[in-house]
Amino acid sequence: MRHVIALDVGGTGMKAALAGPGGELLHRARRATGREHGADAVVAGILDFAAELRAHGERRFGEPAAAAGVAVPGIVDEARGTAVYAANLGWHEVPLRDLLAERLDAPVALGHDVRTGGLAEGRVGAGRGTDRFLFVALGTGIAGAIGVDGRVEAGAHGFAGEIGHIVVRPSGAPCPCGQRGCLERYASAAAVGQAWAAACGDPDADAAGCAEAVRAGDPRAAAVWQAAVDALADGLVTALTLLDPRTVIIGGGLAEAGETLFTPLREAVRRRVTFQKLPSLLPAALGDTAGCLGAGLLAWDLLHATDRSEVTT
Repeated sequence: MRHVIALDVGGTGMKAALAGPGGELLHRARRATGREHGADAVVAGILDFAAELRAHGERRFGEPAAAAGVAVPGIVDEARGTAVYAANLGWHEVPLRDLLAERLDAPVALGHDVRTGGLAEGRVGAGRGTDRFLFVALGTGIAGAIGVDGRVEAGAHGFAGEIGHIVVRPSGAPCPCGQRGCLERYASAAAVGQAWAAACGDPDADAAGCAEAVRAGDPRAAAVWQAAVDALADGLVTALTLLDPRTVIIGGGLAEAGETLFTPLREAVRRRVTFQKLPSLLPAALGDTAGCLGAGLLAWDLLHATDRSEVTT
């Protein structure tokens, strides 16, 4: 049975699958990245894990994987197939696509983790059937994916979709990117957790606890939450003005608050738009399988593109 390897590399763990022609996950596996052992160990672990998946697929389906798709964090040059930089994995300029292709003896597609997850959400998740979408992940930071006609735009230099670094509060809090007032300093799960910890006096408080306190009617939590919602709405309206998406999909840890987030956010965006068209604003549907599903889609897309080129040449 023809299948591909799908690998989603995170800061602490890797999720992997063998994906069938319809995108279905035929086999799943997980493994730690081993980042405590250094960047070289992380790369070696990825290569070994992929090789084991190849061997499993060959035993189970009678043939090796036809291709592989890999999603990685940080800065990714998808055209060169290079993991350019990821602070949490300690690597710089890793030619991961070539290393994997040599190890697997198969073509490999490399993608940015959020764009890859966004591809899955847009094509087979919450945005299924939508021609233009914006996926926004609200986690430790904020990143996005711009979807157009079934593909995700990487940009000329691999930075497309970095909505977390739209400045929403000029002269505001400093951001590690070098700017001040970036969206992720106000509306990420990490930022909400920090603001709630300061407001309630509990250094261990987090964004999930803030959402619970909002539902319980705590006015301090409500103020923290509304400040985050307002910042997020400001950032989203800037994105709507530039991109005009039909659907906006919100995922990540903060989106797990459900309608505690989505009800005020939809209203805040509605109040801010003027000439812009209001998109559908939806929660992500795929959870932590999005990265693997997207990596599988990257691999199948690579095969389909190769098949087409072979037919036309």
